[in-house]
Amino acid sequence: MTRERILGFASEFDPQSFHTDADAAQATFFGGLAASGWHTAAVTMRLLVESVPFAGGLIGAGSEISWPRAVRPEDQLHVITTARELIPSKSKPDRGMAVLESITYNQDDAICQTNVSKVVVFRRGEG
Repeated sequence: MTRERILGFASEFDPQSFHTDADAAQATFFGGLAASGWHTAAVTMRLLVESVPFAGGLIGAGSEISWPRAVRPEDQLHVITTARELIPSKSKPDRGMAVLESITYNQDDAICQTNVSKVVVFRRGEG
């Protein structure tokens, strides 16, 4: 996460001073520039799309998200995702739901985001 990307994302999507102005951010709850949680979520989504091999893609059906630690400029993020449950559809045999737990860490292995989501999944060759 570069300072420039944090500022750019926040300027467009979450224009609050602690995301858009490093000087003003010093006097806020964060005590310095912090990436928007929605920016962290977007980066997490990108990492998931690049690494989770579900046929037919990741089609969201709900999510619970939290941000226990701010993402700062120059943080390097990585995500560990665990499939917690696979639920076959009772009415559509070609699909089901997966419950995924994704934890986003920074370079110090501090948790920056947790996300438990439900995604529609297809059986191989049918999605």
